[in-house]
Amino acid sequence: MTNFSFGQNENEMTTFDSNFTHTVFFWLKNPDNAADRTAFETSLKKFLDNSGYAKTKFIGTPPKASRDVVDGSFTYSLIVTFESDEAQQAYQDEAPHKLFIEESSDLWSKVIVYDSKGI
Repeated sequence: MTNFSFGQNENEMTTFDSNFTHTVFFWLKNPDNAADRTAFETSLKKFLDNSGYAKTKFIGTPPKASRDVVDGSFTYSLIVTFESDEAQQAYQDEAPHKLFIEESSDLWSKVIVYDSKGI
């Protein structure tokens, strides 16, 4: 099974692929509901474990913000990287990604995606 990072460590950073980064923020409808959180995390981990395209796989939650510029309003963040634009598009179309959306979309109220290409 793939190891998922709920934080940053030296080994994870050495495998970061800077060609294409896909950053997703999720706001759950019921962020304090343990069953919803478990269902979301289980589905997300299953999806990432079965993705044939996602390289770096980071799942996070907001830290306690100590600065006004930090937006900690989301419930979960996801950062995945790809070797190319084509790999990112294939990820969007693959069955594990579509299954994750089917299983989890009723749990969230809002999703924001930021895609970036390395310079």
